[in-house]
Amino acid sequence: MNELLKKLGVDYLLVNSTNEYLVEYPALSENARYTLTGFSGSTGDALVCEDNIYLFVDGRYHTQADMEAKEGVTVVKLQLGQKQDDEIRKIIKPDKVLAIVSKKVSQSRLEGFKGFKIKLLENDPVNDFTEPHTTPAVKAMPPIELIPQKPVFITNLEEVSYLTGMRDFSKDCSSKIWAKLFVNKNERKLFTDNKECEEFLKSYTEELVVDKSSINAYDYALIKHPISKPSEIKLLKAVKTDEEIEAYKKAFERTDEAVLAIREYIESNDNLSEYDIAKRLREEFIKYGAKSLSFNSIVAINQNSALAHYAKNAKDVILTKGSLVLIDCGAYYESGLATDITRVFVKGKPSGLQKEVYTTVLKAFLNAYNANFNTGYEYDKLAHSILDNKIEGFIFSHGLGHGIGINVHEAPPALNQTEIAHTKIQDNMTFSIEPGLYNPEYFGVRLENSCYMKEGKIHSFVKMGYEGKMIDYALLSEQEKEWLKEFEIL
Repeated sequence: MNELLKKLGVDYLLVNSTNEYLVEYPALSENARYTLTGFSGSTGDALVCEDNIYLFVDGRYHTQADMEAKEGVTVVKLQLGQKQDDEIRKIIKPDKVLAIVSKKVSQSRLEGFKGFKIKLLENDPVNDFTEPHTTPAVKAMPPIELIPQKPVFITNLEEVSYLTGMRDFSKDCSSKIWAKLFVNKNERKLFTDNKECEEFLKSYTEELVVDKSSINAYDYALIKHPISKPSEIKLLKAVKTDEEIEAYKKAFERTDEAVLAIREYIESNDNLSEYDIAKRLREEFIKYGAKSLSFNSIVAINQNSALAHYAKNAKDVILTKGSLVLIDCGAYYESGLATDITRVFVKGKPSGLQKEVYTTVLKAFLNAYNANFNTGYEYDKLAHSILDNKIEGFIFSHGLGHGIGINVHEAPPALNQTEIAHTKIQDNMTFSIEPGLYNPEYFGVRLENSCYMKEGKIHSFVKMGYEGKMIDYALLSEQEKEWLKEFEIL
């Protein structure tokens, strides 16, 4: 890596996990951070220094990063409240030069390094490959009318898909169309070819509204008169239309069917591997009408279930008597809205510890689900008060939930301790509630229902029930037992 830095004429290189569209889940073939470090998680970047490579990961990925990172990579384990770029800035010496790939970083993030010596690279020296994205788009939902006061240029793929009502199901784990959109009072221009888009931006001489948090720095530099404003579309699409809510209800009916089928598959078969279960789960989703998965399903047995975003689905990890398996999954149906659910099963009779952890996590869900707060910040705080320091060795290492929509992770809303979690949760906002407890020496339990707000009350899209044999009713209050009656006990 030292030779690469010398060749570039820099002292540091920021290596991103995103592609040119800044999407959360690019193919690993497009993920330069994965190429460099071997870490396959969805988020977290790397910093190449003269004598070290730092990999930054949040609490969901601490153990996974230790397992996957290549030799010579130092894993920096961010704690709740720590921000990746704050830690990167602590490492960089002000008089040294940091290289950043302009197509793989947002303009707002680039500006966060103001005061440092920056060298912008047009091409990624670690991995400059980007898969060609043709757009065999189909009309899935009605287009959304947007008449901006000034012309606006939209690069966030979910926002483009939302406004046009178009979806592309040709790639697994995505329904987004791969395009950028220009909108003014009288016209819309959809760009599916980046070169064509670049020529348009170079020739456009009027003021153009952009969101610095979603436009990459390369495109931003092409705009002659940019006006930076937070995207109004982000909040607009966070509040789902009644038609979207109804489409979601139908999608989750089929998601529940697929998860219930995989539960029965586990109950009636022996010596199943994580791979076997994941493969059968995909088949069940397709059987019930899914166009593709929302994300690669997590099937994690025993200690692997303590990795919040475990992704291996190994052929040699077998579910045996007394084993616990966590399944986090979802799918896209004809509306192109992502479903998301997590359930935990035990083969045979559960242990006392398995029941204690499962029931404690269930308590956190029931209390959050039935609370009446204005913001996700408050819901998250409640869940942590129930879970933190309750069972020795088990920790709740992530936020309580996230928004869902065209992408399986959206914000707002957000149920965590970030700034955006202070956004008021409005009627027809859709989000997950997913408390968890994890101990890498034993196992992890996460119970996730995707929900929506209606008339100030949370409702669950997920109707899939809970495991009766996993519940220790002595740990539930009378109120919690009453709340539990809304859900089927299997």
